[in-house]
Amino acid sequence: MRLATELRRLREAAGLTSRQAAALLGVSPTQITHIESGLAGVSEERLRRLASHYACTDQEFVDALITMATGRTRGWWEEYRGLLPTSFLDLAELDHHATFLREVAVLYVPGLLQTEGYARAVFSSRVPELAREELELRVHHRMRRQQLATPYELVIHECALRIRVSDRAASRAQLAKLLELSEADHITVRVIPFDLDGFARAASAMTYVGGPVPKLDTVVRDVPHGSAFIDSEAQLGAFRTRFRKVEAVSLDPGRSRDFIDKLAREL
Repeated sequence: MRLATELRRLREAAGLTSRQAAALLGVSPTQITHIESGLAGVSEERLRRLASHYACTDQEFVDALITMATGRTRGWWEEYRGLLPTSFLDLAELDHHATFLREVAVLYVPGLLQTEGYARAVFSSRVPELAREELELRVHHRMRRQQLATPYELVIHECALRIRVSDRAASRAQLAKLLELSEADHITVRVIPFDLDGFARAASAMTYVGGPVPKLDTVVRDVPHGSAFIDSEAQLGAFRTRFRKVEAVSLDPGRSRDFIDKLAREL
């Protein structure tokens, strides 16, 4: 779908209609429509021809699009197709292809760092209540998403560390896991305490996912019925700035670990 979106944007930026693009490629307008809707694939040869017709000279970007078009991956998430909402599969695939991940968390510990007990408590609180089988599928899927070695930076507010989604023991276990994971080479955890100035900049959660080139970055935000994927250049720039500002008012990784350890001992 992202490939389809980018090809449509290139065509529109070139000022061409889908009928004109089809004529340049020697195919029917329906084929262009299907490619731009994600209903049909596109070969490397045709993609390079389209990029040429659209006057796209960013070779690194074109190469990244070709990899997206030809390097399709049927990953572990496909086991859940038809069993979980599509957004769960999209998130896992996005994780798989990410070059880096940056996250701001306000109310909950992010899924990529949750314990099984914490994840189960979060899914159990859903309204309407999930069937037992689907609840366990979601927990299992979340645990499998955590098998990543992608560089990951988290800025988490004290609120998310203190809220007990379950009981005291589950909260203690979750804080212990955060401490353990924060020692990993590819994971950085920073905390924003209640008494630190500048909280307004961290008033909303987000996940910033790095693509093979900056134009193919994605921001993920939670919405009532799943996840929203944001990929316009203007909004990506705004979210990059937002993360830098939130990071700037957070504690450094060492002080953050001390802070989390103190909260865990209080439990």
